[in-house]
Amino acid sequence: MAKTILVTGATSGFGRACAEKFARNGWQLIISGRRTERLEELRQAFPETPMHIAVLDVRDRTAVESMVASLPTRFADIDVLLNNAGLALGLHPAHEADLEDWETMVDTNIKGLFYLTRSLLPAMVERGRGHIINMGSVAGTWPYPGGNVYGATKAFVKQFSNNLRADLLGKGIRVTNIEPGLAETEFSVVRFHGDRQKADQVYQGTRPLTGEDIADIVWWAVNTPPHVNINSVEVMPTCQSWAPFAIHRNQEKG
Repeated sequence: MAKTILVTGATSGFGRACAEKFARNGWQLIISGRRTERLEELRQAFPETPMHIAVLDVRDRTAVESMVASLPTRFADIDVLLNNAGLALGLHPAHEADLEDWETMVDTNIKGLFYLTRSLLPAMVERGRGHIINMGSVAGTWPYPGGNVYGATKAFVKQFSNNLRADLLGKGIRVTNIEPGLAETEFSVVRFHGDRQKADQVYQGTRPLTGEDIADIVWWAVNTPPHVNINSVEVMPTCQSWAPFAIHRNQEKG
């Protein structure tokens, strides 16, 4: 029997690239996202791959629970959950940020992730196997101006992943947090509310990570021997590093 992976946010970026990677390598997939046409497009690109479409907004707890409960028998035993659905909105300092943007990031990056995880974990524990892959970010460790709530949500993902490992000790279930840095997907287009020109400026003069780079890392983490748990992977493009400490100098004081 082919193994099964559930990929949230499979309509673009890391999720799409990961879905394609696993489809090419003989897995069967549950692909989840809000854009039906993109999910259908992905399924049609792999006509030989068993693929179940779940049109889903991960922020809706009832919808998540209903989706998991109604999975076809063939797809019900999930080997890997890739919690990829997430987003950044805005880059304003905290005192100017849009509260609705903050709420959307919390509801998606935090609540959506733990709704899926909580819905699938009992069956994984009962079977004594499974792998939770959470898509974090370097922003969960390294702050930057305007990162405020986005960075905080990814810090949650990091600590939640660590605590899952503690809870699941001896259960045969692995947990991995993937923490990408600068990557060119639809991420910045979403962050700037569709302003592609502003999004393109983020990557000007750089060679950022791609969805395929992250898919390769996810594939590697999943395919290490069962007794090996990759706790976390922090990855940046070589054009990116840490900034020096910021120091505000009051010129009036000399």
